[in-house]
Amino acid sequence: MAATSTAQPSNPFIKQLASSDRKIRDRALSSLRTYLHRSKPFTPLDLLKLWKGLFYCMWMSDKPRTQQQLARDLADLCDVLTTKENLLGFIDAFWKTMASQWANIDALRMDKYLYLVRCYVGKGFEKVARKGWNDEQLLDEYLKVLEAVPLDARDHKIPNGLRYHVIDIYVDELDKVDTDRTAPLEKILQPLRQLAQDTRTKPVGKKVREALGDERLSDWKNEGAADDGDGAEHGMAGLGEVAHGTAGAADNAGDDDEFGGFDD
Repeated sequence: MAATSTAQPSNPFIKQLASSDRKIRDRALSSLRTYLHRSKPFTPLDLLKLWKGLFYCMWMSDKPRTQQQLARDLADLCDVLTTKENLLGFIDAFWKTMASQWANIDALRMDKYLYLVRCYVGKGFEKVARKGWNDEQLLDEYLKVLEAVPLDARDHKIPNGLRYHVIDIYVDELDKVDTDRTAPLEKILQPLRQLAQDTRTKPVGKKVREALGDERLSDWKNEGAADDGDGAEHGMAGLGEVAHGTAGAADNAGDDDEFGGFDD
C-alpha cells in the first residue's frame, strides 16, 4: 500500500516523459531533476515507474544528436540523486527496465539504446571513481547490481544481446573513467569472471574471454590482471570450445508485452 500511494501522484508526470511532444518531454525531464533531488527514499516501484517513462522518453526521441544528448542527460540524472540508496536503486531500475524492454526495441531504435547503456556503464564507474574508489561499500553494491541484472548468466529472462553489449563496452568505459589507473581492477573485473564461470552459452563465454584479454588491462598500476593474456583464462574452466562469431542477435529472452500505456 505504501509503495502504491507514493507512486500514484507521479503517474501524470511519468506520462509526460513519454509524450509525443518534445517540449512536454523536455519540461518533464527538467522537473524530474528536482523530484529526484529529494533525500527521502524511493521505493523500487517508484523507480521502475520512472524508468518506464524515461524509456519511452528515449523511444520518442529522434535525430542522432538529439538522441545522444538525451542519453547523456539521462545518465546525468545519477548526479542529482543525493543518497547512496536512491542512486543504487535508480541504476538497478535502469538495468531491470533495459532487460525487460530489450526484446521490444526495433532495429531502427537500437543504436540509441546501445548508446544509453554505454552512458550508464560509464556513469556507474564515474560515480564510484569520484570518491577515489575508496568507498568500498558503494563499489561492492554497484558491482552487485551489475551481477544481478545485465551480467547474470543464470537469469534466462535477460537478453543475451544486452549481455554482449555490456561485456563489449565494460573495459572501454573503465578505461575512459580511470585514466590514472588507480581502480581496484580485480574487484571490478569480478562480475565478468563470475559470468564466465556461470555461463553455459559459448558466445557469451567468448565475449568474456575477449574482454578479460584486453591488452589495456595490463596498464593498471596496482594490478597485473592481463598477465600477458593469461588473466583471460581465469574462471573460464569448463566452458569448452567456444563457437565462432558473436551471435549478437541471439536474445534468449521471452517475448515481452507491447507497450500499452501506464497503469494507474
